[in-house]
Amino acid sequence: MVEIQSSMETAKQQANPQAQRDAEVKGTLGRIKHKFIIMSGKGGVGKTSTSVNLSLALAALGHQVGIMDVDLHGPDVPRMLGLAGMLDLGPNRKLNPMRYSENLGAVSIESLTPTKDEAIIWRGPVKFSAIQQFIGDVEWGNLDFLLIDAPPGTGDEPLTVAQTIPDAKAIIVTTPQEVSLADVRKSINFCKVVKMEIFGLIENMSGFACPHCQSVIDLFGSGGGEKTAVSAGIPFLGRIPFDQKMVECGDAGVSYQKQHKDTPVSDAFRDVAQKMALLLS
Repeated sequence: MVEIQSSMETAKQQANPQAQRDAEVKGTLGRIKHKFIIMSGKGGVGKTSTSVNLSLALAALGHQVGIMDVDLHGPDVPRMLGLAGMLDLGPNRKLNPMRYSENLGAVSIESLTPTKDEAIIWRGPVKFSAIQQFIGDVEWGNLDFLLIDAPPGTGDEPLTVAQTIPDAKAIIVTTPQEVSLADVRKSINFCKVVKMEIFGLIENMSGFACPHCQSVIDLFGSGGGEKTAVSAGIPFLGRIPFDQKMVECGDAGVSYQKQHKDTPVSDAFRDVAQKMALLLS
């Protein structure tokens, strides 16, 4: 009787491609313990560098980590990780993530296009399908964490993630300046509307230590992220100082945390990663 029911379910899925896709997505997500979407209210706040460095920090702690780049129009994750080439198919006809290390794999639309400067001109339904494929058609394996780097704002991509991965938690990135904080409040409201749990808020580019006199200069103000988190009743995860070497490492595709282990920036990313890792205990 069980075999007959199973055969009937398989037949239904084959007759309904969307049902089959939904089953593949559900199966993949069932092997991933914790999912995070990294969001920002506006561009230019360092959301992707935060996603990449949190992934590296979690992997350095010994966790199995995947990073999924759903910023379809500006996919920068492969470049920041120094990854090149195309995704390949495994024996089960699923795509294998590009390997940065034994503990970290990445998937991005850039790794599916032969020309890296090719413009992606897609509308909502195509984006929805692509993001579902990034989950269901990829052999992510058993992961402790999947980090999803979303484009800025509250458009198709974060909405698709919220609908497809209902247990995803949001990490919102902002800079201290008021124009960024005004936009991040929209991201907070977005999470409330779609009923997505907010894991916390990170204040990026929070202070710059002068390399000559070591005086801290507040390039974009200071403390606004923490005040916003407190007023919204969400956890404040910490401040990431501004460091020019972060820009240099991102452009070169090398790990800042490997090159500059004992710095306030590396310490800050490790601290946030350790807070995330507490979910496994």
